[in-house]
Amino acid sequence: VGTPAAAAAATAATAAGPVTLMARPRPVVEKTTNPLPIVFVTSEVAPWSKTGGLADVCGSLPRELVARGHRVMVIAPRYLNNSPNDRLYDEAFDTNTTSKVFCFKDEQTVGFFHQVKDGVDFVFVDHPSYKREGGLYGDKFGVYGDNQFRYTLLSHAACEAPLVINFANGGTYGQDIVFIANDWHAGLVPVLVASKYRKFGTYNNARTITAIHNIMHQGIEPHTTFSNLGVPDDWYKTMEYQFPEHLRAHELDLGLVVNIMKGAILTSDRVLTVSQGYAEEIITEVGGKGLEELLAARRHRLDGVVNGIDTEEWNPAADKFCEAPFDVTDLAGKLECKRALQRELGFEVRDDVPLLGFIGRLDWQKGPDLIRDSIHELMSEDVQVVMLGSGLPELEQFMRWSESIYSEKFRGWVGFSVPMSHRITAGCDILLMPSRFEPCGLNQLYAMRYGTLPIAHATGGLIDTITRHNPFADPNPEIAVAAAMARDSESMSPEEQAAAELGPGTGWLFSPMETNSFMWAVKNATQLYRERPEMWRAMQIQAMSQDLSWTHASMRWEKVLEWAKIDPPHCK
Repeated sequence: VGTPAAAAAATAATAAGPVTLMARPRPVVEKTTNPLPIVFVTSEVAPWSKTGGLADVCGSLPRELVARGHRVMVIAPRYLNNSPNDRLYDEAFDTNTTSKVFCFKDEQTVGFFHQVKDGVDFVFVDHPSYKREGGLYGDKFGVYGDNQFRYTLLSHAACEAPLVINFANGGTYGQDIVFIANDWHAGLVPVLVASKYRKFGTYNNARTITAIHNIMHQGIEPHTTFSNLGVPDDWYKTMEYQFPEHLRAHELDLGLVVNIMKGAILTSDRVLTVSQGYAEEIITEVGGKGLEELLAARRHRLDGVVNGIDTEEWNPAADKFCEAPFDVTDLAGKLECKRALQRELGFEVRDDVPLLGFIGRLDWQKGPDLIRDSIHELMSEDVQVVMLGSGLPELEQFMRWSESIYSEKFRGWVGFSVPMSHRITAGCDILLMPSRFEPCGLNQLYAMRYGTLPIAHATGGLIDTITRHNPFADPNPEIAVAAAMARDSESMSPEEQAAAELGPGTGWLFSPMETNSFMWAVKNATQLYRERPEMWRAMQIQAMSQDLSWTHASMRWEKVLEWAKIDPPHCK
């Protein structure tokens, strides 16, 4: 600790006192002059049902759109699995409205439960197929075999709900609406609107938007199941997909399947992804997962909007899970959070050592294997590392092994804990996000909100949301704030562009997805932490001064909705 570099790092940590800055206030929500009735269709919505970021989007974005003056309904299954989570549906009441829909060669009856929360109409589709022990999409034995039925039913029910549910606060939503179909689970909505409803004069003025959160999942089943979907026979080619020869099971296999995502892309009025970077990736052979040609053909109606975050849940000034509050004007509380996290993990409490964290699933997409492959070189650095997550057994075992070998510098928490995820986000200096692909990503947004600088693979939404470190920047806090505000602008003026480029940045992006480039970024970041405390602080200020709220993101979504209404229907 007596070296000049360590002394500088200690100065960086202890210099976290107040500076002459003001925390950016919550954006003022202005009412739109063009209110729309909007219907989200989703397989999960927070807090009722959640496995990932899709649930957060469908739980948070609708509230912001309501605040803007829109009328919004969210339609999702009413999952009951004999767990404490079932109580989340207690405030949803039975509308006593049912619909009979035809799919899977029979008439199916669905009911609707309704709850108003923050002005949003949350509608839960009631059917026996959503009532079982286990997860949303599978249990310990694997993925449920009837998922095609369950989400075909969801799409049919969603098309009926705006027509049949008579809400006390405004009647039915009617036909002049905008459907937002999220991922393949809701992908039949645009197909049904185009093939079934418009043929009989219903939903002629409605518009459909397919929102792609992860194109890896496309709702693929054998082509012989098409007749189960309740889609007119003459629309089969819309959903037929043929795998290339090298992906077929055997020489006699024609590779023919039904692909719900393909049908959604072809029939929806617009396609939206959760970042502009991901929108550009999915029209390439690497990122499109077999649908790149279709998406490229629709690129004139393909948009990308970065997700926002819940700035009340993720608020360093009032986080109930953290040791001390802090904000961009005074980072002293962040130092207390770091010390508390080091004590909790059993690390030596040192202000001068960079504390690195990883939070996420232990799978191929999130890239923890890159940390595994770099572990010996990483542990040769003067750093502390904590990883939180669960997933592939071999990666869980890697975390346990690393903790046993590098007990003074590494901690692995196998599983997930919301309180611990908040404490890691607040207490770490650096967040590691080596994702192979990332449509948007939320952890890097949470981290920057807490002044924790991300190191990430240059892909998808990570490129859109992380500003590369500029080593030649002036570490003036006012320049950092100006850079953050300029990048929040919808369309930067030349002056704003200049201001944005002068900022110190908010993190590091590495490419290719290899240990050498990953460790280069780690060494660059840790060296900066030790040797240039004023630059580190400036980067924290730029990161924390960004508008990462859903208020900001909702206005960009709103533009896409308006564009969809201006254009004529894509399929009639």
